[in-house]
Amino acid sequence: MKLSQFKFKLPDDQVALYPPHRVFENEDGTVERVYNRDMCKLMVLHRKSQKIDLFKKDADGNDTEELMTFRDLVNYFDEGDTFIFNDTQVFPARLYGTKEKTDAKIEVFLLRELNEELRLWDVLVEPARKIRIGNKLFFDGDGPMVAEVIDNTTSRGRTLRFLYDCPHDEFKKELFALGEAPLPRYIVDRRPAEEDDMEQFQTIYAKHEGAVTAPSTGLHFSKQLMKMMEIRGFEFAYITIHCGLGSFDPIEVEDLTKHKMNSEQMIISAEACQMVNDAKQSGHRVCSIGISTLRATESAVGTDGLLKEFDGWTNKFIFPPYDFGMTNSLITNFYHPESTMMMATAAFGGYNLVIEAYRQALKNKFMFGCYGDAMLILDD
Repeated sequence: MKLSQFKFKLPDDQVALYPPHRVFENEDGTVERVYNRDMCKLMVLHRKSQKIDLFKKDADGNDTEELMTFRDLVNYFDEGDTFIFNDTQVFPARLYGTKEKTDAKIEVFLLRELNEELRLWDVLVEPARKIRIGNKLFFDGDGPMVAEVIDNTTSRGRTLRFLYDCPHDEFKKELFALGEAPLPRYIVDRRPAEEDDMEQFQTIYAKHEGAVTAPSTGLHFSKQLMKMMEIRGFEFAYITIHCGLGSFDPIEVEDLTKHKMNSEQMIISAEACQMVNDAKQSGHRVCSIGISTLRATESAVGTDGLLKEFDGWTNKFIFPPYDFGMTNSLITNFYHPESTMMMATAAFGGYNLVIEAYRQALKNKFMFGCYGDAMLILDD
């Protein structure tokens, strides 16, 4: 496949800057947003019959004029069907500091901790041209958090040593207190991160810290929806994939076989394997929640079609054509043109069907991006 086959025009007003919400105006004129995680729109694709469902059904099974919402996904699954969730936890990775002497404002995006004892972190800096080895960065005004640049790793990448003498837990607490939700660039370029974002840009089942962006499809699951799913006898398996920024890197080659993904750390336990494999062998649906989960399961599936324990890294890049070995259903979001997430979706659902789904999403004012609307793909 070619990069240009995933190009389309996405209107700015169909890029979600906030999660699904209702807006209320208070008596004092201030605006308040009430968030509803599971009230985004939902489109359902049937990859064998090539059908697309958009509307709720009436009592006779006929389409109404009301678009489906995310909660309607429960109508497409049966008792014993198993959902695979990514339980990574996002940390407040975006900080702002000032450069020593010049007081230039510098954005520092934390990627991962390299050495706990030495307080070494792999980061991205912006504007990178102003940051050289030996420079010191100050955070929180005249506060105690200071970092020194000790290495260049990429054009924007740097290794920082934080000069903060205290127990590690206290250091991490102070460091993260300075940060904000690591919203994608296409959001923060249009509005600043807000206090609510650190909660909204986190799944309700997040458990293991390490992600610098959210597994965004999982953001749609509310406590109420998951309780409803539990009552219906659905099973939940949890794996961990620490989502990085690789999915947002622009693809700079027309031939997709030449694109290289950045690696992400992933852990799949024996317990998760047992649950998923039991479901698959008994003929139940196995549904991946999001592209990160899809990439992880395809990195750990054996030749027998069963999920294997895994503790390591994956740089798997999925694009059409691709022969999937593990899951038989997928829930994902609608993403930007030429994005790796869109390509993986097209590989799973079939290029022509997914392109048609994107066309209908644009027509019906679906919202795109991490905070956008959702798509369910079924193997029927």
